[in-house]
Amino acid sequence: MKFVLVPVAALLGCLLAAPIQAAAPPDFNRDVRPILSDTCFTCHGPDDAKRKASLRLDVKENALKGGKSGRAALIPGKLETSELIRRLTSSDPEEVMPPPDSGKKITRVQIETLKRWVAAGGEYAAHWAFVPPQKPEPPTVTNSSWARSPLDRFVLARLESENLAPRPEADRATLLRRVALDLTGLPPSLEEVEAFVADARPDAYEQVVERLFRSPRHGERLALEWLDTARYADTHGYHIDSARDMSAWRDWVIAAFNSNQRFDAFTIEQLAGDLLPGATEKQRLASGFNRNHMINYEGGAIPEEYHALYLHDRVNTTATAWLGLTLACAQCHDHKYDPITQRDYYRFYAFFNTIDEQGLDGRYGNAKPLVKLPTPENGAELEKRRTSVKALEAKLDGAWPDVDQEQARWETDFGIKAPAEPILKLLKITALDRTREQQAEIRQYYRKEVSLIAKKTRDELNNTRQKLDEYDRDMPSVMVMGEMAQPRDTFILLRGSYDQKGEKVTPGTPAFLPPLPVGESPTRLTLARWLVSPENPLTARVVVNRYWQMFFGVGLVKSSENFGSQADWPSHPAMLDWLATEFVRSGWDVRALQRLLVTSATYRQRSAAPRDQIREDPENRLLARGPRFRLPAEAVRDLALQVSGLLSPRIGGPSVLPYQPRGMWEELMSREDNDSFTAQKYVQDHGEKLYRRSMYTFWKRTSAPANLSTFDAPDRQVCTVRRPRTNTPLQALVLLNDPTFVEAARHLADRMVAAAVDDRQRIAHAFRLATARAPTEAEVDLLLRLYQSQLARFRGHENEARRLLAVGESALGPVDDPVSLAAWTMVASAILNLDETITKG
Repeated sequence: MKFVLVPVAALLGCLLAAPIQAAAPPDFNRDVRPILSDTCFTCHGPDDAKRKASLRLDVKENALKGGKSGRAALIPGKLETSELIRRLTSSDPEEVMPPPDSGKKITRVQIETLKRWVAAGGEYAAHWAFVPPQKPEPPTVTNSSWARSPLDRFVLARLESENLAPRPEADRATLLRRVALDLTGLPPSLEEVEAFVADARPDAYEQVVERLFRSPRHGERLALEWLDTARYADTHGYHIDSARDMSAWRDWVIAAFNSNQRFDAFTIEQLAGDLLPGATEKQRLASGFNRNHMINYEGGAIPEEYHALYLHDRVNTTATAWLGLTLACAQCHDHKYDPITQRDYYRFYAFFNTIDEQGLDGRYGNAKPLVKLPTPENGAELEKRRTSVKALEAKLDGAWPDVDQEQARWETDFGIKAPAEPILKLLKITALDRTREQQAEIRQYYRKEVSLIAKKTRDELNNTRQKLDEYDRDMPSVMVMGEMAQPRDTFILLRGSYDQKGEKVTPGTPAFLPPLPVGESPTRLTLARWLVSPENPLTARVVVNRYWQMFFGVGLVKSSENFGSQADWPSHPAMLDWLATEFVRSGWDVRALQRLLVTSATYRQRSAAPRDQIREDPENRLLARGPRFRLPAEAVRDLALQVSGLLSPRIGGPSVLPYQPRGMWEELMSREDNDSFTAQKYVQDHGEKLYRRSMYTFWKRTSAPANLSTFDAPDRQVCTVRRPRTNTPLQALVLLNDPTFVEAARHLADRMVAAAVDDRQRIAHAFRLATARAPTEAEVDLLLRLYQSQLARFRGHENEARRLLAVGESALGPVDDPVSLAAWTMVASAILNLDETITKG
């Protein structure tokens, strides 16, 4: 029997190794780590407390050593003796890995990849995102004339390796609409389209890009992305979800983008603007970034518990926004996939545990610490009230002849108003023998407890103080960061529980990343500067990836919120590193980065492509065509308001309350003592406020704006750096029936009627306003038939036509033929509903 088994085993080894050695060895980061991370690291990864059989597979030295069994999981080049391969291919349910009850699955293809890796030597490599990027040399390409920048050469090299060619450049109208929507969130006007189409200058497109950068709308567009990241909202969240006002911080973000503030300064001011030497009011205001978290004020809640939740939120938000790390996974235990310990987590937590704040706060709007932002009128009124208070205080404390005469008489005959025992003892001392302090104590007692004249003044003072406090409390303000005089100690929270304190820790960064600068105290300011230091391997990659996602729909790393072991492999790793290093080299110039992206040949391609290409690469990861995807929720609404002529041009200011289905807030409002809490009942605004850009819509966390939520806007309870993009019938119903879109349709219809006499020209005008291109004859025919059918319908039901034209609060001019205008409104509604209208193509 032994004679037979040995040759069979040897033969099996040869059969396993022969075809594997012929293939190219797998790349550890691209091919091997994702398999091990998905199927093995939960039990055999970084989390020491949960590790099974003392076997760790994310570190080569541990894999070579093996676990409790004493057998090496990995023996480079030896498939038949590597325990990893034996367990993965075992048919014994007691030995096979992953265990049948684990819920993990590994495919045959993945096993073959691991076999090829072991056979090739089982080499490990540091996770690509944790290694500082080095600027790669752009590759050589065949069709070099196509490339407009090094960026394009990276894209083209990948396409040529796949035997693909890029699509031709989009037509001018499409290209202008695309870049206008990307850089301002709004479509171009007809005049802008016509001017660009007629502009024969070789740099006409680049000139358009510069013009869009100068538009104040540019800052609004970029701020919209950042509001999701910052979890900006107008309410505190949780059960009561009462109102706050952080609109001044939102305005700061818009201004920062409009001034092209460098991203490193943008980072430092938001995380630690209050700690900058000689911090200005605007820099303190900027630090409101990490006060955008939810705040509770609920009877029976435990302040320490909610304070811990606020700190967890800051840790998780900061890590996601700048590092692309799921640091939250280490809140209760060591990270399952990444080399982040629970100790690392709470050292990061310690940076934010020094803020002078309360666990339960926000009943009266913004919670301390905060910065008051009075208008000149507010400031004048506030000073007037303070002066009144000081005058009354001076009157009560100073010489007061009438009251003093009363007190001389009272000291000899106080009748039924006998003073308290301590004062009575003082009165027994003759006036000449009393000390100054004793005399003052008697006078204070008399004026406070006895004198009716003084009582009237004291009541007036109390009333004036109360009104001053109320006025001051209602003064425009913004929540900011502010250090405590005596910082709190920070402890590891066992299992993440606020009341289970473990080891005491000091502020610090994850051990696997570069350390903080030697000799600098570990403050939030040091942390902020560390995040944007050249040594940090993550921040630049994470940021450029999100801008790529904004313009191309999907990031080079699809999991833009996660650059750890569970991250998606970059579609173009070398290009990502080139962009990251270029971003830092430019001085963190956000506008330079955007210019690089939107002027590239890659961005300018047509989005239309052969069906088989779209089928094989539906997300356009190869970039063989231009970007095409549905607009963000806010842009869908803003576009309708813009093309109808309703959009308000005002920038900044407090949030507004446009049309909303009735009863949504009331369904969720606090039933207990609800009259004392704000933002419980929806009181719609009127006039110009109904037509502000959607980014200014009041954002209630437990009931986010319904028409925006339907188009995938988040509730803003937590940091969001990647919105989902769905396609549901509800979206069409919103476009057809929401008052904003119905009102926009009737105003667009009014523009159609005013633009031309000919029906076909009217249709073409509206179509061009919405899509930037002229419709085909077939499209005009179809919309003309729609108009004629609706005209026939409304002629028999004129009351319905008038009801349609009455939707919304904005008035139209004199309407000679309401039936015709109603029919045109339905045509306008159809145009606003087009996939092409709400899509960037």
